[in-house]
Amino acid sequence: MKRVFATLFVILGCLLSFSTSQAQELQCDVRVNSNKVQGSDKTIYQNLQTALYEFINNTKFTDINFRQGEKIECSMLVDVTSREGNYFTAEINLALRRPVYKSSYNTPMFNYIDRKFYFEYTDGQTLDFNPNTYISNITSTIGFYVYLFLGLDFDSFSLNGGDPFFAIAETIAHTAPQDPGSENGWSSTGRQNRYAIISDINNTTNQPLRQFIYDYHRQGLDLMAEQPDKARDAILNSISQLQVIYDRNPMCYFLQLLIESKRDEIIQVFSQGDTKIRTEAANIMKAIDPSQTSRYEEMLQNKGF
Repeated sequence: MKRVFATLFVILGCLLSFSTSQAQELQCDVRVNSNKVQGSDKTIYQNLQTALYEFINNTKFTDINFRQGEKIECSMLVDVTSREGNYFTAEINLALRRPVYKSSYNTPMFNYIDRKFYFEYTDGQTLDFNPNTYISNITSTIGFYVYLFLGLDFDSFSLNGGDPFFAIAETIAHTAPQDPGSENGWSSTGRQNRYAIISDINNTTNQPLRQFIYDYHRQGLDLMAEQPDKARDAILNSISQLQVIYDRNPMCYFLQLLIESKRDEIIQVFSQGDTKIRTEAANIMKAIDPSQTSRYEEMLQNKGF
C-alpha cells in the first residue's frame, strides 16, 4: 500500500517542474466524441484526443514513482457539443476507480459529468500546464480533475492523505477566470461546479466527508473479502459521517456527488448481512438520499444471509 506512506513525501515535490516518465501516476482512458458536431473533418478531434491522452498519461504530476500495476485508473470522455472555429463547447464524463484489496473488484470513487467545459484549441497545439498559472482552460480543467483524482485516491488509503493534491486543485480553481456570474465552471458564486467541489472538500467543517472516504474504503471495502461483517460495520459507521454533513448542509454539492457515486454499491453491500445493520444503513440512506427511498426499501427485501 504505497499510497499510505507516499503522502509524507508529496508536499515537497508536487509543485516541481513537470516531465514525462514511465513512473507517471495515471492510467486514463481518454476519448473525444464529436458526433454532435456537424462537419466531415474529424482530424482535429482525433488530434485533440491524442493530445489529451498524452498530456494526462505522460505528464508527471507528482514526485511519486508508480509502478505500472499501481497507477490510478480513470477515464475521461470529452463530448463536444458545438464548435465555432477554434472554440469548443463540451461536457466531460469523468470516472475514477480504485481496486479493492484481495479482490478483482474496482470500486467507483467518483462519477461525474462536467457540463461546463469551454475551451480554445488549435490543431497541433501543445498543451502547456502550470498549476500556479492559468495558461488555458483546457489544461486547467483537465489538470484540476487530475489532482482531484489523486486526492480522492490517496484519501482512500490514508486519512487526509489527499491534502497536498486537493490544495493544488484549489490553487488551479483560484487562478482560473473568476468573472462574476460566469458559467465557465470556475465561478466562486456557483453552487454546482468545479469551484464548489474543491471548496466543499477543503472546507474544514466538512471533515466528515474526508473521514467517510477513508473509513468506507480502507476500513470497509478492503476488509470485505476476509471479514465481511466487520467491513459492513465500518461502512455503516462511514455513511453515518455523510449524515452528519447532510444534517448541517443538505445542499453540499460534493456530498451529493459522493452519494450518487456510491449509491449502487451501498445497496449491494447491505443487500446481505445482519438484518439490524442493514436496517440501520437503509434508514441513514433514506434520510440523506430521500429521492431513492424505494431502492433502499427494496434492499431490505433481500433475505440477507
